[in-house]
This record gives sequence, C-alpha cells and structure tokens, in this order.
Amino acid sequence: MSCCLEYGEDKVPYIKINDYALRLDLEELDDEFKDKAEKELRETPEVVEDALEQLKKMLQDEKEKGLFIPFEDDNFLVKFLRPCKFYPDSTLKLIQKHYKFRTKNPKYCTDLLPDKVAHVFKDNVIQFLPTRTQQGSRIMVINAGEKWKVKNVTLQDLFRSVMMALEIAMIEPRTQVGGVHVVLDMIGLSLNHVYQFTPYFAKMVLDWVQECTPVRLKGIHVVNQPYIFNMLYRIFKPFIREKLRKRIHFHGTNWNNFTGILPAKSLPDYYGGEMAIMEFPGHLLAELLCLYKEDFALANSYGYNKGHNDKKI
Repeated sequence: MSCCLEYGEDKVPYIKINDYALRLDLEELDDEFKDKAEKELRETPEVVEDALEQLKKMLQDEKEKGLFIPFEDDNFLVKFLRPCKFYPDSTLKLIQKHYKFRTKNPKYCTDLLPDKVAHVFKDNVIQFLPTRTQQGSRIMVINAGEKWKVKNVTLQDLFRSVMMALEIAMIEPRTQVGGVHVVLDMIGLSLNHVYQFTPYFAKMVLDWVQECTPVRLKGIHVVNQPYIFNMLYRIFKPFIREKLRKRIHFHGTNWNNFTGILPAKSLPDYYGGEMAIMEFPGHLLAELLCLYKEDFALANSYGYNKGHNDKKI
C-alpha cells in the first residue's frame, strides 16, 4: 500500500493512501455545502448576521465572568452556531457548557495537544477514513478492542484523543455542516478493557457528548462486538438520552446493514465497503496533527479564567 505524508499545490499537508487523500478541509464551504447548510441549519447571510450580532451581545456577560475566547471572530462563533441551527440562546448555552466542562475536568482537558496523545494515533486506536459520506459527514473510527493496549494507552489517553479528534471536526467548515459518524470497532474487546470503565466515567463522557460538544453527531456504529460488549454497554446505557439512543446502530458483522446506512464507497472493504485500502500507518496521522500544534495550543488557551490577549484562532 502506498502511504505517505505529502503537500498539495496549495501547500496543505495530506496523507496519501493509494488513490485517496486524508487532509484537514479548512477551506470555506462550496455551493453544495452552502445549500445543505441553508436547508438543514437555516444558514443564510441574513440569519448568520443576525445570530452573530445577538450572540456577541449575549457573550458580554460571560466575558465579565472570566470567559476568554475570540469574541469578535465570526468563524470561531459560527462553529458553535451551526450545531445549534443559528439560534443564539442555544448557542450561548453550548458555549457555556463546553468551556465549563473543560474547567471542571482539567485531568482530561488540560494541554490537549497532538504530541500529548500522539501515541494513541500511532497505535491506530483513533482513525479517520479518507472519504466523506455522500452527505458530507466525516467518518471517525475508534478501535476500542484489540488495538487498544491498556498498558500503552490509558482510559484517560483514549478519552483525550477522542476529544482532540472532535476538536478537529470543530475546525472543519464542511464537518460543521455535514457532521460526524463514529464507528466503534469492538473486535478483540476483553474483560480487561471493560474493567477500565466506571459509571462515573460513562456519565461524564455522555454528558460531554450530549451537552458540551459543538459537533453534529450523525450516528454511532458499533461493529465486530463480541458478547461481552453487553457488559460494557450496560455501564453506559442509563446515561444515554433518547436523541442519542436513536442514532446508535449495532451492526456486528452485518455489513449489508452497515452499508445500508453509510455508503459502501465511503467504507473500506473490511467493513463491507468498496475502498480497497489497508489501515494507514497511525504515525502519519499523528505527524499530520502535530503540524497544526499551534492551532491546538491556541484553542487550549480559551476558556474561563484563562487570561486575556488579542489572539485569534
């Protein structure tokens, strides 16, 4: 398999995987995504302008409470407005919850930088597929079974890397609109894995997913799960709300069912898809993310009681 880190004519780095390319899509929306944003998120120039104006006024109180973010950076605010369909009240609550979670959980949220979790990506515990769905969604894979060596990757490392992966989704305009599908590959799940989890941790994770993350989570797809997965699911189940419950799909190895929801052309052949690729070396994804370390460092400087400066992300 041909796999390497290259740079395009626009100087943007990407991972070449045979005929596919995995890169951060940081450009503005094209016409197709603009139409999708208007239909699904009410995103028109007039709605955006009005929502930004109202949100900036609302945020003044949070500024006085010690919140430090780039208050005048429209692109930064839009990434919170999009998952809330440009309703300022809902967006304000999301911003509050997002940064209060980070303040309340420094163990997981402090120094959330690529080099701190590079080993997780190198071990291929967290992956991104190089193609989007036909609806423009990113596909992220969490290998929470045999690839997760708990001696090398702690549960804290795993959650931090998931947070970083969704931080990536937050900065891609296309993903802000198209959302994210998460594949939980549970092949090789063992009792040692299950014993890492507690109800307290499960509640914290699901509070973060359901209340604090400015990402359109389109679906969670559980594949290759063994019988003992039921033990793990019972830990999380009491904290899963109805909206998320409807988006969780248990596929096992029924690839016809899987490709009935996600298009086969967006999935590798080992998931019943049409992409004849092997898993790319995780060290390349870690290397790619480290190229954006300054952006992640800046994102980490935001929050409550973080100090004040004039930086913009």
